[in-house]
Amino acid sequence: MKIRSNWMPVVLTLAALPVLASAQDNQRPITIDDIMALKSVGSPEVSPDGKWVAYTVQSRDMEKDKRSTQVWIVPTSGGDAIPMTSADNSASDPKWSPDNKYLSFQGSKGEKAKTQVWNLNRNGGEAVQVTKVKQGISGYQWAPDGSRLLLVIQDPTDADLTEDEKDDDKPLPSVIDRMQFKRDYVGYLDRRRSHIYVYTPGHEEPVQVTSGDYDDEDPVWSPDGKSIAFVSDRSAEPDLNYGSDIWTVAIDDENHKLTQITTHAGRDFSPAWSPDSKQIAYITTTGPDVGGSALTPTRHLAITAVGDDERTILTPDLDRNISSPKFSSNGRRIFFRIEDSGQNHFAAINSNGSNLERLIERQVSVGSFAIGGGQTVVTMGQADRPDELFAFSNGNLQQLTDVSSEVLGDVRRANVEKRQFQSTDGTTIEAFFVLPLNYDSSKRYPTILWLHGGPAAQFTYSYSEVAQLYAANGYAVIMPNPRGSTGYGQEFAHGTVAAWGQKDFQDVMAAVDHGIEIGLTDPDRLGVGGWSYGGILTNYVITQTTRFNAAMSGASLGLVTANYGHDHYQLMYELEFGLPWEEPERYVALSPFSRVEAITTATLWMGGALDWNVPIINSEQMYIGMKRLGRDTQLVVYPNEHHGIRRPTFEKDRLERWLSWYDSHLK
Repeated sequence: MKIRSNWMPVVLTLAALPVLASAQDNQRPITIDDIMALKSVGSPEVSPDGKWVAYTVQSRDMEKDKRSTQVWIVPTSGGDAIPMTSADNSASDPKWSPDNKYLSFQGSKGEKAKTQVWNLNRNGGEAVQVTKVKQGISGYQWAPDGSRLLLVIQDPTDADLTEDEKDDDKPLPSVIDRMQFKRDYVGYLDRRRSHIYVYTPGHEEPVQVTSGDYDDEDPVWSPDGKSIAFVSDRSAEPDLNYGSDIWTVAIDDENHKLTQITTHAGRDFSPAWSPDSKQIAYITTTGPDVGGSALTPTRHLAITAVGDDERTILTPDLDRNISSPKFSSNGRRIFFRIEDSGQNHFAAINSNGSNLERLIERQVSVGSFAIGGGQTVVTMGQADRPDELFAFSNGNLQQLTDVSSEVLGDVRRANVEKRQFQSTDGTTIEAFFVLPLNYDSSKRYPTILWLHGGPAAQFTYSYSEVAQLYAANGYAVIMPNPRGSTGYGQEFAHGTVAAWGQKDFQDVMAAVDHGIEIGLTDPDRLGVGGWSYGGILTNYVITQTTRFNAAMSGASLGLVTANYGHDHYQLMYELEFGLPWEEPERYVALSPFSRVEAITTATLWMGGALDWNVPIINSEQMYIGMKRLGRDTQLVVYPNEHHGIRRPTFEKDRLERWLSWYDSHLK
């Protein structure tokens, strides 16, 4: 891995925040090959002197059929971006050493190599491997004085500790004694846990500072370097609890003393230290936080003085989810993100809970942000442009990267409009309406109702490759945020608890009716589709209405009872639906398979063969039911893929099949 020897750039100020696309008559429509060539920007990290921001660029290599990630840097004042790692070896999670000398990252060199920490000297030269952990590391962070690193390391397997000559490929049985015994992308779970270690570069081995039958995550050094705050569920039975607390571990104490900082029901996570190391801000919930489930409560910003388990919720009246808190350098303000009505705002509040201010509130979606050396940088996207890096100061935005223009520079973008309308019960619903290219207001268009996953998620003012592709091929696209979505308050998000496919079905059908009402949608040429809960909701749609000509149901639900103990959501099912043997009628009623006979829509079923999030058994059940009934259907299973399809050639294949399926039934 080499960097340029003469790496001081020529400063070139890029254009300011671009506006939404208008007339683009001389540009071409987007293609699937364009989507495969698109790169994504993320993980910004500002250097201690505030002059540079490091970030990652992920791309697809169609020839090698894999994704890779490179670390780049760009001046915060604007200028040429510089690659710091090669495209041949993936690198991620860039971080600057506190003395501003090194840029570190996570990476592995060699096909079977484990992930380690590497350092790049800013004066030039090749990357140097810092850690040599046999089983690899999954996270790291510099100590404030730069003398040590914290590492997140999972307990080793027998294979990690054997001699080289042992046959590590010999299969062994999975011996299971946990309630939570499997996880998508991981497999069957054993008692190996992730713990925190402290490593001094040059020493032989890192020192383990947390232990036990618990996972320790999200660690962050205190500014005084004496403690590490982390997140852990150390309840009597973590596998039966959707909660977590903030803990600290004393690094230089011989026994590595643990202190529990929060003790509240629900989930406390994302700790952020105040500059004086006396307070910790974090995200808190007041009930079981079940990830993307409809049960998920509002995530508030809280603060606790170290040594005092009394918390202060700083946003008690803000009925919106908050994420990623960070203190200002003087400790007076806390920065964070807010989900709100199809947008993600960058915001701040005083550490006493006063003066909440939305610093970036416009038709954009802020993905992440970094603060350092007096500079603030955000990743931000909008309806016609993927995420790019922007410097933010005094309300002004300066664009630092323009990665997407390599592909989209001559590509015409579809216009996107967020609209409001009423659902069956009078509830106001929002949806993003994507107009087909060459839109003519005197015509109606074949329309695809595209549904998001979660359901605790939302469509936002961010670039949708799929919607742009459909629009480029003559479709109008409707992307609604129905009940169950976040961004509209807790009552709205809880509108589908134990009632999947009811109010959210009414909401998405109201979106279609609104499209017809405004003269956009052709009611005789309707398609529907989505992945994960988007596929699940698709199933609820096509089992309750015959209005759609074509459907694509990806990684979706068939017979709910068949998933209990087969996927990794058994606790969610228990909390939301009850135990399946105590509530058999509810499980049957919730199962789209129970109404498979009602489906007349031509349906394409898809999924990953190894998906333990929403297992392929669901798509198989729904497919065989339709096939037995003599309906128009097809099943596509991607080998060695999990819940998300990651292999580039499979990603391309999926897009091609989506277009072909809709074209054959709607055009």
